[in-house]
Amino acid sequence: MQSQIISSQMIEFDSDRAPNDQVLDGADAKAIHFQTHFEGYMEMYSDGETVAQYLQSHEGWFCRCAQPMTVEPYGENGYILTVGRFGALGFDVEPKIAVVLEPPQDGQYFMHTIPLPDPTFLGYEVDYQAVMTLNEIARNEAGEGLEKVYRKQGIDELPENVTKVQWQLNMDVAVFFPKYIHKLPQALIRKTGDRLLAEIIRQVSPRLTFKVQQDFHEGMKLPLPPKSSRHFQRVRATDAPDETED
Repeated sequence: MQSQIISSQMIEFDSDRAPNDQVLDGADAKAIHFQTHFEGYMEMYSDGETVAQYLQSHEGWFCRCAQPMTVEPYGENGYILTVGRFGALGFDVEPKIAVVLEPPQDGQYFMHTIPLPDPTFLGYEVDYQAVMTLNEIARNEAGEGLEKVYRKQGIDELPENVTKVQWQLNMDVAVFFPKYIHKLPQALIRKTGDRLLAEIIRQVSPRLTFKVQQDFHEGMKLPLPPKSSRHFQRVRATDAPDETED
């Protein structure tokens, strides 16, 4: 979800394998940036207005669907997320960010990072931006499998229109590494960091998409769309889509 508001988010980290090494700070601090970009969509078997009302009531579905991430409501339209523990090059992190879901603007739903209430360590700066767009489409424009899942549940009346929720996600992470990491080749650090960041998104985003679909359709007593109704892919910096993951 892209945002007009650019903000940074601090995340704590620790390195169990190098307890005596210190993170560079002050004039010696030099952040290394890692970036990743993804896009995708999911289909909701209802009209656009119904889907919009559901998404705007995020105080219900967001906490339910974000599990197993730890989620804590924060302020107005905000949440604090603890993603889980990840590591590479002997450097372990437990990402923790605060995000806000902005009210829709011209049919677009923006989500972006905001400062944590009590940042205690300046190890990371995360700029997370995402945008969802709703498009109501005719039933015959939907992906394969709609009619099959309806028939399977014994429902003869098919929806005239469905809603395609398209999204884009951009993330930039600046890391102030411990000194021992800077002894490694820069190319290795960047390649490993980019790969790790993409892996975190791969683990979190498709799971969240499925759970939102499931939560909406169960609540509306509608058949759950098949796997083909969800699409997820990484987008390279050259704007050439890559690594499709439906």
